[in-house]
Amino acid sequence: MLDKKALTQVVERALEGTDLFLVEVTITADNIIEVWLDSDTDISIDQCVAVNDAVLGAFNRDEEDYQLTVGSYGISAPLIVPRQYRKNIGNEVEVTTTDGRRLKGVITVADGEKFTLKVPTRVKPDGQKRPTTVLQAVELDYAQVKQTKCIISF
Repeated sequence: MLDKKALTQVVERALEGTDLFLVEVTITADNIIEVWLDSDTDISIDQCVAVNDAVLGAFNRDEEDYQLTVGSYGISAPLIVPRQYRKNIGNEVEVTTTDGRRLKGVITVADGEKFTLKVPTRVKPDGQKRPTTVLQAVELDYAQVKQTKCIISF
């Protein structure tokens, strides 16, 4: 079985000097390897092929029998790494927290530790009969998040 840490290092070296970044590497017990990439702009097939070739060059398939897939992390897939949150600043997302809350809002700030959503919230101002909707900032640590998905609207 291939070493995940060594594989990750090979992939990260192959990504140096590009705006691509590694989202996830999975290796099954059957040596099926999946490498998922994302980018601040877009990803071409040629870039995926270059990463594929780097892995093939580093790990001999005659010694380690493995199946390799290198691909672009899908737009409908959940956000995993902080860089994906930064990439999606200004975009609407749906967040499921570890305590079961579901929040729908726009990412306004994201760093390596946490991110902030502007969430529409109904509040009843003092002296008014009807509640109004205001945007409330909700700050979340990544550890508080079970899943975050981008909301795609046309």
